[in-house]
Amino acid sequence: MSERMNQVITAAERDLLHTYNRFPVVFDHGEGTSLYDIDGKRYLDYFSGIGVFALGHANRDYTEALKGQIDKLLHISNYFYNEPAAEAAARLKAVSGMDRVFFTNSGAEAVEGALKAARKYAYTRDGFADHGIIAMENSFHGRTMGALSVTGKKAYREPFEPLIGSVSFARFNDLASVEALVDDKTCAIIMETVQGEGGIHPATEEFLTGVRRICDERDILLILDEIQCGMGRTGSMYAYQRYGILPDIVTTAKAIGGGVPVGAFMLRGKAAEHSLVAGDHGTTYGGNPFACAAITEVLKIYERTRLTDHVRVMGDYLYAQLEKLMAKRPDIIEHRGVGLMQGLEFDHPVGDILNRALDNGLVLINAGTNVLRFLPPLVIEQEDTDEMLRILERSLD
Repeated sequence: MSERMNQVITAAERDLLHTYNRFPVVFDHGEGTSLYDIDGKRYLDYFSGIGVFALGHANRDYTEALKGQIDKLLHISNYFYNEPAAEAAARLKAVSGMDRVFFTNSGAEAVEGALKAARKYAYTRDGFADHGIIAMENSFHGRTMGALSVTGKKAYREPFEPLIGSVSFARFNDLASVEALVDDKTCAIIMETVQGEGGIHPATEEFLTGVRRICDERDILLILDEIQCGMGRTGSMYAYQRYGILPDIVTTAKAIGGGVPVGAFMLRGKAAEHSLVAGDHGTTYGGNPFACAAITEVLKIYERTRLTDHVRVMGDYLYAQLEKLMAKRPDIIEHRGVGLMQGLEFDHPVGDILNRALDNGLVLINAGTNVLRFLPPLVIEQEDTDEMLRILERSLD
């Protein structure tokens, strides 16, 4: 490690609140699927900032669009209209099948808004506020108090209790466990269409369509968290589109802004018409012209390049190569995922593998202690996956 890198790391450890165990590298810039540290060393980025950099680093059309908006207007608040927000909302509706959009600053804020909308819908319908929410074990929805309340890992929740009440947890992909928790006070069921932090677990078609049926029969809102698995990551703009269903509320973030911090929750039908009204919810920065210009340009690039088609091809290639790797490695016990959101489960912790991969010039991350997570930029080509596998095999050994 160079003296310069050591100085930056030392200063960060001194000044930043220690809520992350960071890897010992200081990145300086990126280009396409490559990252470069401040000493000039190149790394293959097969993590894309937790799925944020779908377009890769330094996409020229994207950065030019942001520069253009910087010269015009960054912020005015939601007391006024702005053209980028109107265009971004229309484009998001078109690709998601939803009816209304509320822009946030992050995925966790999107989850907070979705939970409020669900409870307000039930309050408007029933006239009382004591409604329950069903979430999933092993899920992850964020670190804020409301999002944490529906996150299905006790270790994350317990130090911060009491959280919001009337939340119960069903087993993911176990429809009977959901049915057992539904009662007359249930107002919403929330889940990730593909569990990300919990180890890359896609919902089965039987499970997701079954939950949709329960919600329809009992006037319960289905909230799908697509913060990580949405925006083309699975080969469809939103993962629920692979199942032929629509949620009542969907949360989205990460890749939606291409690197600019922004998220949204979107509502459909009765959830859009009979939940949040003026005064119920708000945000100072959400929907500002700069963030919405980023969303619009991201969606334009997706459409122009037919990026979801590319993801399906590259996802199939990655899946086939990881299957071959699993066949050679007895310590790999399962391979899961879809599109460019995949995971390898090992029979041992993967922390050492991640460190060796980083030393060898590959950025990967885990999903739990024993799952390697693959979330590359959606613009990867076959040669990127081939390079990743060469480095990974060397790091495994």
